Amino acid sequence: MNADELRSLQAPIKDQYRERPATALVTLRAEGRTGEGLTCKVETGKALVEAGLHPATGGNGLSACSGDMLLEALVACAGVTLRAVATALGIEIRDATVRAEGDLDFRGTLGVSKDVPVGFQQIRLHLHLDTDASEEQLATLLRLTERYCVVYQTLSRPPKIDIASRVASR
Repeated sequence: MNADELRSLQAPIKDQYRERPATALVTLRAEGRTGEGLTCKVETGKALVEAGLHPATGGNGLSACSGDMLLEALVACAGVTLRAVATALGIEIRDATVRAEGDLDFRGTLGVSKDVPVGFQQIRLHLHLDTDASEEQLATLLRLTERYCVVYQTLSRPPKIDIASRVASR
């Protein structure tokens, strides 16, 4: 896809959102069902993923770890956004590798220490690009990738999350 094809694809969508802003609000959903042992089966839209405990918390390593899945979502979103922005700017990217790594102290997750927060303490996103883009083009590419990457922005500025439960009738 080139920049003109991308603009052509997105132009009617952008026009619609300008004319009818309410149509831009889309609710994404994910659903899972607890499985055998300490697992949860999540439908990704493309495949069924069984998530379980990380080995550092007693898992056997056979199930996907939700922390890994979070980093994978960041990598996927950053990679797609990087490609889209490069295409829109007319920057040729011959190859790109996107890698995310995050530091977790499992003492928080396991309740070993109340002083240790639960969750990632730091996440690093690495982009390795094969391109002839100028330093100025690269700076713009990275700035716009960061700006438009949904997962990056969500992690950087966490949304309010509401939680509700419902008990099946007994």
